[in-house]
Amino acid sequence: MLDINFLREDPSLVEKDLKKRNAPEKLKWLDDLLKKDREWRALKLDIDKLRQRRNELSRQVDSLRKEGKDTSALLRGAKQVPGLIGEKEEQAQKLKEKVDVYLMRLPNILHESVPPGKSDEDNVVVRKHGRAVKPAFEVKHHGQLAADLGIADFERAVKISGAGFFILKGSLALLDIALQRLAIDLLLKKGFTLIQPPFMIRRAPYEGVVDLDDFENVMYKIEGEDQYLIATSEHPMGSMYMGEILEESQLPMKLAGVSACFRKEIGKHGLDERGFFRVHQFNKIEQFVFCRPEQSWKLHEELVKNAEELLKKLEIPYNVTNVCTGDIGAVAAKKYDVNGWSPREQKYIELMSCSNCTGYQAARLGIKYRKKSGEKELAHTLNSTMVATTRTLRCIIENCQTKKGTIKVPKALQKHMNGLKEIKQEK
Repeated sequence: MLDINFLREDPSLVEKDLKKRNAPEKLKWLDDLLKKDREWRALKLDIDKLRQRRNELSRQVDSLRKEGKDTSALLRGAKQVPGLIGEKEEQAQKLKEKVDVYLMRLPNILHESVPPGKSDEDNVVVRKHGRAVKPAFEVKHHGQLAADLGIADFERAVKISGAGFFILKGSLALLDIALQRLAIDLLLKKGFTLIQPPFMIRRAPYEGVVDLDDFENVMYKIEGEDQYLIATSEHPMGSMYMGEILEESQLPMKLAGVSACFRKEIGKHGLDERGFFRVHQFNKIEQFVFCRPEQSWKLHEELVKNAEELLKKLEIPYNVTNVCTGDIGAVAAKKYDVNGWSPREQKYIELMSCSNCTGYQAARLGIKYRKKSGEKELAHTLNSTMVATTRTLRCIIENCQTKKGTIKVPKALQKHMNGLKEIKQEK
Protein backbone atom coordinates (compact mmCIF):
# COMPACT_ATOMS: atom_id res chain seq x y z
CA MET A 1 0.00 0.00 0.00
CA LEU A 2 1.28 3.47 -0.85
CA ASP A 3 1.63 6.04 1.94
CA ILE A 4 -1.14 8.65 1.68
CA ASN A 5 1.37 11.36 2.62
CA PHE A 6 3.51 10.31 -0.35
CA LEU A 7 0.49 10.72 -2.62
CA ARG A 8 -0.38 14.12 -1.15
CA GLU A 9 3.13 15.47 -1.52
CA ASP A 10 3.76 14.42 -5.13
CA PRO A 11 0.90 12.63 -6.92
CA SER A 12 2.71 13.17 -10.23
CA LEU A 13 5.17 10.39 -9.36
CA VAL A 14 2.31 7.92 -8.92
CA GLU A 15 0.62 9.19 -12.07
CA LYS A 16 3.85 8.69 -14.03
CA ASP A 17 4.21 5.16 -12.64
CA LEU A 18 0.64 4.20 -13.55
CA LYS A 19 1.21 5.41 -17.10
CA LYS A 20 4.34 3.24 -17.21
CA ARG A 21 2.18 0.29 -16.16
CA ASN A 22 -0.42 1.21 -18.81
CA ALA A 23 -3.16 1.27 -16.15
CA PRO A 24 -5.69 3.95 -17.28
CA GLU A 25 -8.43 2.70 -14.93
CA LYS A 26 -6.12 3.17 -11.95
CA LEU A 27 -5.31 6.71 -13.08
CA LYS A 28 -9.03 7.42 -12.63
CA TRP A 29 -8.83 5.88 -9.16
CA LEU A 30 -5.93 8.19 -8.34
CA ASP A 31 -7.90 11.28 -9.33
CA ASP A 32 -10.93 10.20 -7.30
CA LEU A 33 -8.72 9.16 -4.36
CA LEU A 34 -7.08 12.60 -4.17
CA LYS A 35 -10.49 14.32 -4.49
CA LYS A 36 -12.02 12.23 -1.69
CA ASP A 37 -8.93 12.68 0.47
CA ARG A 38 -9.30 16.47 0.16
CA GLU A 39 -12.99 16.18 1.10
CA TRP A 40 -12.08 13.94 4.06
CA ARG A 41 -9.48 16.40 5.35
CA ALA A 42 -11.95 19.29 4.99
CA LEU A 43 -14.56 17.32 6.97
CA LYS A 44 -12.00 16.48 9.65
CA LEU A 45 -11.26 20.20 9.99
CA ASP A 46 -15.00 20.95 10.30
CA ILE A 47 -15.36 18.22 12.93
CA ASP A 48 -12.45 19.60 14.94
CA LYS A 49 -14.00 23.09 14.82
CA LEU A 50 -17.38 21.72 15.95
CA ARG A 51 -15.73 19.91 18.84
CA GLN A 52 -14.00 23.12 19.84
CA ARG A 53 -17.36 24.89 19.59
CA ARG A 54 -18.98 22.19 21.76
CA ASN A 55 -16.27 22.56 24.40
CA GLU A 56 -16.51 26.34 24.35
CA LEU A 57 -20.30 26.23 24.79
CA SER A 58 -19.86 23.82 27.68
CA ARG A 59 -17.46 26.22 29.38
CA GLN A 60 -19.86 29.15 28.82
CA VAL A 61 -22.79 27.16 30.26
CA ASP A 62 -20.73 26.28 33.36
CA SER A 63 -19.72 29.91 33.79
CA LEU A 64 -23.31 31.20 33.53
CA ARG A 65 -24.53 28.56 35.98
CA LYS A 66 -21.94 29.63 38.52
CA GLU A 67 -23.16 33.21 38.10
CA GLY A 68 -26.80 32.07 38.47
CA LYS A 69 -27.72 33.28 34.99
CA ASP A 70 -30.07 31.76 32.38
CA THR A 71 -28.38 29.07 30.21
CA SER A 72 -31.36 27.95 28.12
CA ALA A 73 -30.33 29.75 24.90
CA LEU A 74 -26.81 28.33 25.07
CA LEU A 75 -28.11 24.86 25.85
CA ARG A 76 -30.38 24.93 22.79
CA GLY A 77 -27.39 25.76 20.60
CA ALA A 78 -25.17 23.18 22.33
CA LYS A 79 -27.69 20.38 21.76
CA GLN A 80 -27.42 20.80 17.98
CA VAL A 81 -23.64 20.38 17.91
CA PRO A 82 -23.37 16.62 18.72
CA GLY A 83 -25.80 15.83 15.90
CA LEU A 84 -23.76 17.88 13.44
CA ILE A 85 -20.58 16.16 14.62
CA GLY A 86 -22.21 12.75 14.18
CA GLU A 87 -23.38 13.54 10.64
CA LYS A 88 -19.97 14.80 9.57
CA GLU A 89 -18.17 11.86 11.24
CA GLU A 90 -20.38 9.44 9.29
CA GLN A 91 -19.58 11.27 6.03
CA ALA A 92 -15.86 11.29 6.90
CA GLN A 93 -15.88 7.57 7.69
CA LYS A 94 -17.41 6.73 4.30
CA LEU A 95 -14.84 8.87 2.53
CA LYS A 96 -11.99 7.31 4.53
CA GLU A 97 -13.18 3.80 3.66
CA LYS A 98 -13.25 4.68 -0.04
CA VAL A 99 -9.77 6.23 0.15
CA ASP A 100 -8.46 3.07 1.87
CA VAL A 101 -9.96 0.83 -0.83
CA TYR A 102 -8.19 2.90 -3.50
CA LEU A 103 -4.91 2.81 -1.55
CA MET A 104 -5.11 -0.98 -1.25
CA ARG A 105 -5.63 -1.32 -5.01
CA LEU A 106 -3.01 1.11 -6.28
CA PRO A 107 0.17 -0.79 -7.22
CA ASN A 108 3.66 -0.37 -5.84
CA ILE A 109 6.05 2.17 -7.36
CA LEU A 110 8.25 0.45 -9.93
CA HIS A 111 12.04 0.53 -9.77
CA GLU A 112 13.60 2.57 -12.55
CA SER A 113 15.28 -0.55 -14.01
CA VAL A 114 11.96 -2.33 -14.73
CA PRO A 115 11.70 -2.56 -18.56
CA PRO A 116 8.59 -1.39 -20.42
CA GLY A 117 6.38 -4.02 -22.00
CA LYS A 118 2.90 -5.52 -22.27
CA SER A 119 3.41 -9.23 -21.52
CA ASP A 120 5.98 -11.86 -20.55
CA GLU A 121 7.22 -11.79 -24.14
CA ASP A 122 8.71 -8.37 -23.36
CA ASN A 123 10.66 -9.53 -20.30
CA VAL A 124 14.37 -8.80 -20.72
CA VAL A 125 16.94 -11.61 -20.43
CA VAL A 126 19.58 -10.60 -17.87
CA ARG A 127 21.80 -13.70 -18.09
CA LYS A 128 21.87 -17.36 -19.13
CA HIS A 129 23.60 -20.41 -17.71
CA GLY A 130 24.17 -23.86 -19.21
CA ARG A 131 23.79 -25.25 -22.71
CA ALA A 132 20.18 -25.21 -23.91
CA VAL A 133 20.35 -27.92 -26.54
CA LYS A 134 17.98 -30.26 -28.34
CA PRO A 135 18.67 -33.97 -27.59
CA ALA A 136 19.41 -36.40 -30.39
CA PHE A 137 16.26 -38.37 -29.49
CA GLU A 138 12.61 -37.41 -29.10
CA VAL A 139 11.96 -36.24 -25.53
CA LYS A 140 8.85 -37.74 -23.97
CA HIS A 141 6.31 -35.54 -22.19
CA HIS A 142 7.26 -35.52 -18.49
CA GLY A 143 3.82 -36.66 -17.33
CA GLN A 144 3.64 -39.44 -19.89
CA LEU A 145 7.12 -40.76 -18.99
CA ALA A 146 6.32 -40.60 -15.26
CA ALA A 147 3.12 -42.58 -15.85
CA ASP A 148 4.95 -45.09 -18.11
CA LEU A 149 7.58 -45.69 -15.41
CA GLY A 150 4.91 -46.22 -12.76
CA ILE A 151 6.05 -43.24 -10.64
CA ALA A 152 2.94 -41.06 -11.15
CA ASP A 153 -0.79 -41.69 -11.39
CA PHE A 154 -2.99 -39.05 -12.96
CA GLU A 155 -6.19 -41.00 -13.62
CA ARG A 156 -6.71 -42.00 -9.98
CA ALA A 157 -5.85 -38.48 -8.81
CA VAL A 158 -8.56 -37.09 -11.09
CA LYS A 159 -10.96 -39.77 -9.83
CA ILE A 160 -10.52 -38.73 -6.19
CA SER A 161 -9.80 -34.99 -6.51
CA GLY A 162 -10.64 -33.77 -10.02
CA ALA A 163 -8.57 -32.22 -12.81
CA GLY A 164 -5.32 -30.51 -11.88
CA PHE A 165 -4.18 -33.05 -9.29
CA PHE A 166 -1.69 -35.93 -9.40
CA ILE A 167 -0.25 -38.74 -7.33
CA LEU A 168 3.54 -39.14 -7.01
CA LYS A 169 4.74 -42.67 -6.37
CA GLY A 170 7.95 -44.40 -5.38
CA SER A 171 11.13 -42.73 -6.62
CA LEU A 172 9.32 -39.64 -7.93
CA ALA A 173 7.76 -38.96 -4.51
CA LEU A 174 11.23 -39.35 -3.01
CA LEU A 175 12.66 -37.02 -5.67
CA ASP A 176 10.12 -34.35 -4.66
CA ILE A 177 11.29 -34.60 -1.05
CA ALA A 178 14.95 -34.61 -2.15
CA LEU A 179 14.44 -31.32 -3.98
CA GLN A 180 13.01 -29.78 -0.82
CA ARG A 181 15.90 -31.10 1.27
CA LEU A 182 18.51 -29.74 -1.15
CA ALA A 183 16.86 -26.31 -1.13
CA ILE A 184 16.56 -26.30 2.68
CA ASP A 185 20.18 -27.37 3.14
CA LEU A 186 21.40 -24.54 0.89
CA LEU A 187 19.34 -21.91 2.70
CA LEU A 188 20.25 -23.08 6.21
CA LYS A 189 23.93 -22.70 5.30
CA LYS A 190 23.17 -19.09 4.33
CA GLY A 191 21.63 -18.23 7.70
CA PHE A 192 17.93 -18.69 6.91
CA THR A 193 15.53 -19.84 9.63
CA LEU A 194 13.28 -22.72 8.59
CA ILE A 195 9.56 -21.94 8.92
CA GLN A 196 6.64 -24.34 8.51
CA PRO A 197 3.61 -22.02 8.57
CA PRO A 198 -0.12 -22.75 8.89
CA PHE A 199 -1.65 -23.81 5.59
CA MET A 200 -4.67 -21.56 6.18
CA ILE A 201 -4.77 -17.81 6.69
CA ARG A 202 -7.47 -15.26 7.55
CA ARG A 203 -8.51 -12.58 5.05
CA ALA A 204 -7.18 -9.57 7.00
CA PRO A 205 -3.53 -10.67 6.93
CA TYR A 206 -3.96 -12.04 3.42
CA GLU A 207 -5.05 -8.61 2.19
CA GLY A 208 -1.73 -7.27 3.43
CA VAL A 209 0.43 -9.42 1.18
CA VAL A 210 -1.47 -9.91 -2.10
CA ASP A 211 -3.23 -8.04 -4.85
CA LEU A 212 -6.90 -8.12 -3.84
CA ASP A 213 -7.91 -9.43 -7.27
CA ASP A 214 -6.06 -12.67 -6.42
CA PHE A 215 -8.81 -13.64 -3.97
CA GLU A 216 -11.16 -14.37 -6.84
CA ASN A 217 -8.59 -15.66 -9.34
CA VAL A 218 -6.13 -17.69 -7.28
CA MET A 219 -7.15 -18.40 -3.67
CA TYR A 220 -9.26 -21.25 -2.34
CA LYS A 221 -11.69 -20.12 0.37
CA ILE A 222 -12.90 -22.43 3.13
CA GLU A 223 -16.70 -22.29 2.89
CA GLY A 224 -18.36 -20.61 5.86
CA GLU A 225 -15.03 -19.69 7.50
CA ASP A 226 -12.72 -16.68 7.51
CA GLN A 227 -9.96 -18.91 6.16
CA TYR A 228 -8.13 -19.30 2.85
CA LEU A 229 -5.71 -22.03 1.79
CA ILE A 230 -2.26 -20.50 1.26
CA ALA A 231 -1.02 -20.08 -2.32
CA THR A 232 2.58 -19.88 -1.04
CA SER A 233 4.34 -19.74 2.33
CA GLU A 234 5.32 -16.17 1.44
CA HIS A 235 1.87 -15.07 2.56
CA PRO A 236 1.80 -16.39 6.15
CA MET A 237 5.49 -15.54 6.62
CA GLY A 238 4.89 -11.98 5.43
CA SER A 239 1.99 -11.68 7.88
CA MET A 240 3.82 -13.09 10.91
CA TYR A 241 4.75 -9.67 12.30
CA MET A 242 1.54 -7.86 11.32
CA GLY A 243 1.04 -4.81 13.56
CA GLU A 244 4.42 -5.26 15.26
CA ILE A 245 7.58 -3.19 15.58
CA LEU A 246 10.83 -5.04 14.96
CA GLU A 247 14.18 -3.95 16.32
CA GLU A 248 16.84 -2.78 13.89
CA SER A 249 19.21 -5.42 15.27
CA GLN A 250 16.84 -8.17 14.06
CA LEU A 251 17.22 -7.12 10.42
CA PRO A 252 17.74 -8.55 7.92
CA MET A 253 15.52 -11.44 9.02
CA LYS A 254 15.83 -14.34 6.55
CA LEU A 255 13.14 -17.03 6.55
CA ALA A 256 12.85 -20.27 4.55
CA GLY A 257 9.24 -21.41 4.27
CA VAL A 258 8.35 -25.04 3.59
CA SER A 259 4.74 -25.78 2.69
CA ALA A 260 2.20 -27.21 0.35
CA CYS A 261 0.64 -24.54 -1.88
CA PHE A 262 -2.92 -24.40 -3.22
CA ARG A 263 -4.03 -22.43 -6.29
CA LYS A 264 -7.08 -22.35 -8.54
CA GLU A 265 -4.98 -21.93 -11.68
CA ILE A 266 -4.61 -24.99 -13.90
CA GLY A 267 -2.83 -25.93 -17.10
CA LYS A 268 -4.23 -26.42 -20.59
CA HIS A 269 -6.43 -29.34 -21.56
CA GLY A 270 -5.10 -32.37 -23.35
CA LEU A 271 -1.60 -33.70 -22.80
CA ASP A 272 -0.70 -30.98 -20.27
CA GLU A 273 -3.33 -32.33 -17.88
CA ARG A 274 -1.00 -35.31 -17.44
CA GLY A 275 1.73 -33.20 -15.92
CA PHE A 276 3.07 -31.16 -13.03
CA PHE A 277 3.66 -27.70 -14.50
CA ARG A 278 0.47 -25.82 -13.58
CA VAL A 279 -1.54 -27.66 -10.94
CA HIS A 280 -3.79 -26.98 -7.95
CA GLN A 281 -1.42 -28.34 -5.29
CA PHE A 282 2.36 -28.48 -5.06
CA ASN A 283 5.24 -28.25 -2.58
CA LYS A 284 7.52 -25.23 -2.39
CA ILE A 285 10.47 -23.86 -0.47
CA GLU A 286 10.22 -20.06 -0.32
CA GLN A 287 12.72 -17.39 0.66
CA PHE A 288 11.32 -14.42 2.59
CA VAL A 289 13.20 -11.45 4.06
CA PHE A 290 12.36 -8.51 6.32
CA CYS A 291 15.04 -5.80 6.11
CA ARG A 292 15.89 -2.11 6.28
CA PRO A 293 15.18 -0.09 3.10
CA GLU A 294 18.86 0.44 2.36
CA GLN A 295 19.44 -3.34 2.41
CA SER A 296 16.66 -4.47 0.09
CA TRP A 297 18.19 -4.05 -3.37
CA LYS A 298 21.38 -5.91 -2.46
CA LEU A 299 19.28 -8.67 -0.88
CA HIS A 300 17.11 -8.86 -4.00
CA GLU A 301 20.18 -9.87 -5.99
CA GLU A 302 21.22 -12.36 -3.30
CA LEU A 303 17.86 -14.13 -3.31
CA VAL A 304 17.83 -14.68 -7.06
CA LYS A 305 21.43 -15.94 -6.89
CA ASN A 306 20.32 -18.49 -4.26
CA ALA A 307 17.68 -19.82 -6.65
CA GLU A 308 20.23 -19.94 -9.46
CA GLU A 309 22.65 -21.88 -7.26
CA LEU A 310 20.05 -24.63 -6.87
CA LEU A 311 19.57 -24.96 -10.64
CA LYS A 312 23.32 -25.04 -11.17
CA LYS A 313 23.57 -27.95 -8.73
CA LEU A 314 20.79 -29.72 -10.63
CA GLU A 315 22.60 -28.95 -13.92
CA ILE A 316 19.46 -27.48 -15.47
CA PRO A 317 20.13 -24.77 -18.09
CA TYR A 318 18.28 -21.55 -17.24
CA ASN A 319 17.96 -17.86 -17.89
CA VAL A 320 17.05 -14.92 -15.66
CA THR A 321 14.64 -12.26 -16.93
CA ASN A 322 13.84 -8.78 -15.65
CA VAL A 323 10.04 -8.78 -15.64
CA CYS A 324 8.48 -5.93 -17.63
CA THR A 325 5.86 -3.37 -16.58
CA GLY A 326 2.98 -5.31 -18.14
CA ASP A 327 3.81 -8.60 -16.40
CA ILE A 328 5.00 -7.59 -12.95
CA GLY A 329 1.76 -7.35 -10.95
CA ALA A 330 0.78 -4.86 -8.25
CA VAL A 331 2.87 -5.80 -5.21
CA ALA A 332 6.48 -5.88 -6.45
CA ALA A 333 8.66 -2.89 -7.28
CA LYS A 334 10.92 -5.18 -9.33
CA LYS A 335 10.81 -8.88 -10.14
CA TYR A 336 13.10 -11.44 -11.68
CA ASP A 337 11.90 -14.71 -13.20
CA VAL A 338 14.25 -17.69 -13.34
CA ASN A 339 13.30 -19.93 -16.25
CA GLY A 340 14.46 -23.53 -16.76
CA TRP A 341 15.13 -25.09 -20.15
CA SER A 342 12.52 -27.44 -21.62
CA PRO A 343 14.24 -29.60 -24.26
CA ARG A 344 10.86 -31.03 -25.30
CA GLU A 345 9.34 -27.62 -26.11
CA GLN A 346 12.68 -25.98 -26.97
CA LYS A 347 12.01 -22.98 -24.75
CA TYR A 348 12.54 -21.67 -21.23
CA ILE A 349 9.70 -22.15 -18.73
CA GLU A 350 9.19 -20.21 -15.51
CA LEU A 351 10.46 -22.04 -12.41
CA MET A 352 11.03 -19.27 -9.87
CA SER A 353 10.19 -15.62 -9.27
CA CYS A 354 12.04 -13.17 -7.04
CA SER A 355 10.43 -9.89 -5.93
CA ASN A 356 11.42 -6.81 -3.97
CA CYS A 357 8.17 -5.44 -2.56
CA THR A 358 9.91 -2.49 -0.83
CA GLY A 359 7.60 -1.07 1.89
CA TYR A 360 4.35 -1.92 0.09
CA GLN A 361 3.38 -5.07 2.04
CA ALA A 362 4.72 -3.66 5.32
CA ALA A 363 2.52 -0.56 4.94
CA ARG A 364 -0.58 -2.72 4.47
CA LEU A 365 0.36 -4.93 7.43
CA GLY A 366 1.67 -2.22 9.74
CA ILE A 367 5.17 -3.73 10.09
CA LYS A 368 7.82 -1.24 11.17
CA TYR A 369 11.24 -1.40 12.77
CA ARG A 370 12.72 0.81 15.46
CA LYS A 371 16.01 2.48 14.59
CA LYS A 372 18.73 2.94 17.17
CA SER A 373 17.66 6.59 17.31
CA GLY A 374 14.16 5.47 18.36
CA GLU A 375 12.59 6.58 15.07
CA LYS A 376 10.21 4.07 13.46
CA GLU A 377 10.23 3.21 9.76
CA LEU A 378 8.48 0.73 7.47
CA ALA A 379 10.41 -2.48 6.89
CA HIS A 380 11.04 -3.73 3.36
CA THR A 381 9.96 -7.24 2.36
CA LEU A 382 11.33 -9.54 -0.32
CA ASN A 383 10.35 -13.00 -1.50
CA SER A 384 11.75 -15.56 -3.89
CA THR A 385 10.98 -19.11 -4.87
CA MET A 386 13.84 -21.41 -3.91
CA VAL A 387 12.15 -24.41 -5.50
CA ALA A 388 8.61 -25.21 -6.62
CA THR A 389 9.04 -28.95 -6.79
CA THR A 390 6.52 -29.90 -9.47
CA ARG A 391 7.85 -27.44 -12.05
CA THR A 392 11.41 -28.48 -11.26
CA LEU A 393 10.44 -32.17 -11.51
CA ARG A 394 9.27 -31.45 -15.05
CA CYS A 395 12.66 -29.93 -15.92
CA ILE A 396 14.55 -32.83 -14.34
CA ILE A 397 12.48 -35.43 -16.19
CA GLU A 398 13.04 -33.64 -19.51
CA ASN A 399 16.72 -32.70 -19.07
CA CYS A 400 17.78 -35.96 -17.37
CA GLN A 401 15.73 -38.27 -19.60
CA THR A 402 17.66 -40.99 -21.44
CA LYS A 403 17.09 -42.45 -24.89
CA LYS A 404 16.04 -45.74 -23.29
CA GLY A 405 13.29 -43.98 -21.29
CA THR A 406 14.84 -43.75 -17.82
CA ILE A 407 15.61 -40.68 -15.69
CA LYS A 408 19.10 -39.96 -14.37
CA VAL A 409 19.06 -38.57 -10.83
CA PRO A 410 21.14 -35.34 -10.57
CA LYS A 411 24.26 -35.92 -8.43
CA ALA A 412 23.23 -33.21 -5.97
CA LEU A 413 20.05 -35.16 -5.12
CA GLN A 414 21.48 -38.68 -4.89
CA LYS A 415 22.37 -38.44 -1.19
CA HIS A 416 18.70 -37.66 -0.47
CA MET A 417 17.60 -40.53 -2.75
CA ASN A 418 19.31 -43.28 -0.76
CA GLY A 419 22.06 -43.31 -3.39
CA LEU A 420 19.69 -43.95 -6.33
CA LYS A 421 21.35 -42.79 -9.56
CA GLU A 422 18.72 -43.70 -12.15
CA ILE A 423 14.93 -44.06 -12.06
CA LYS A 424 13.73 -47.05 -14.05
CA GLN A 425 10.43 -48.91 -14.43
CA GLU A 426 8.69 -49.37 -11.07
CA LYS A 427 5.63 -51.38 -10.10
